[in-house]
Amino acid sequence: MRIGMILDKTFPPDPRVENEAISLIEKGHEVFLFCLKYEEEKENEVVKGIQVKRYMSSKLLYKLSALVYTFPFYSAVMSKKIEHFLEFNEIDIIHIHDIQIAEAVFKANKKLKLKTTLDLHENRPEIMKFYPHLQQFPGKFLISSKKWKHKEEEFVKKATNVVVVTEEAKQELVHRVGKPSKNIVVVPNTVHKSYFEKAVFQPEIIEKYQSSFVLLYVGDTGLRRGLQTAIESISTLKNNIPSIKLVIVGSNTSDTILKNQVKNLGIEAYVDFEGWKNETLFPSYIKASAICISPLKRNLHHDTTYANKIFQYMSFAKPLIVSNAVSQQNIVEKAVAGLVHEAENTTDFSSKVLELYNNSTLQKELGENGKSFIENEFCWELASEKLIALYHN
Repeated sequence: MRIGMILDKTFPPDPRVENEAISLIEKGHEVFLFCLKYEEEKENEVVKGIQVKRYMSSKLLYKLSALVYTFPFYSAVMSKKIEHFLEFNEIDIIHIHDIQIAEAVFKANKKLKLKTTLDLHENRPEIMKFYPHLQQFPGKFLISSKKWKHKEEEFVKKATNVVVVTEEAKQELVHRVGKPSKNIVVVPNTVHKSYFEKAVFQPEIIEKYQSSFVLLYVGDTGLRRGLQTAIESISTLKNNIPSIKLVIVGSNTSDTILKNQVKNLGIEAYVDFEGWKNETLFPSYIKASAICISPLKRNLHHDTTYANKIFQYMSFAKPLIVSNAVSQQNIVEKAVAGLVHEAENTTDFSSKVLELYNNSTLQKELGENGKSFIENEFCWELASEKLIALYHN
């Protein structure tokens, strides 16, 4: 089958797109990827077996993409490019990556009437509510998350099948949109076996923290990620755990707020802001840690998606402390891989840290449970089977 994937940005990189495409190629399908370019790049290139077709765009179009469901210009321009892509490459079925480009795809497909798979990487209408540029003028008045939500519902109904990242996201769509459960497939973002089996560790990182009891967080550090809860807890935990160190590997434009919080609490010696690091270094930081955390704040987006970091943590047999954002709570409890705290509750977070600190046997047991879960139930090689079955059928 000739599968036409549609992505409204440059490629590479995009781990989800790449993982899905490679898994389908390995099962005998041909995957053609429509994507964009903003400068001189090869129009046609084979990347890991993916037949990448790049279409020229502009920075103006990029900016207008945020207004795609305010003004029709972006979809009108993109639909012509996508129609060419579909016809020229004789595509059999369309796989749409997320809703920003979806309207353009459905316009391009009016004549061809190909079957479509809508792949929702996240709950975009919900997460948009937290975008800084939508909190202020002019974005606040030009971009409506409610309109995006209506569009999402429209596209979910139009699509032949829908792919989501969690079971919770599937159930939310079934109840909100009325899409039949049989037409929604769960394909989570998780790690390949090679991620932990072939990891390369950096001795200097491990040695740096060998005398510390490390609480580790990796990834985006935006305020919705809940790090203020972890930081506040350090001000009291240091009295019970003198060697404690909160290590934050990642960055966001709001980091100034986090750093000021650390300074105001006088705990600079107990918190390391490592900044953004190449993901190849994550295994070294994870290996150097005692406990790995994901203290997400609660909202509909976080309740129906996973922070992918938890699977990275588990794959190296580290015990987790996560907030009660529904999806991550359910998966951690299913794997028996960590403890759950109430979101934004510093006292509860601290108590969970102390519970693990005072019980090294529990630390090891939860860590091993998580590793076994990834290896035997939840690595990409197993998680992708439902996607493969979707196209096989």
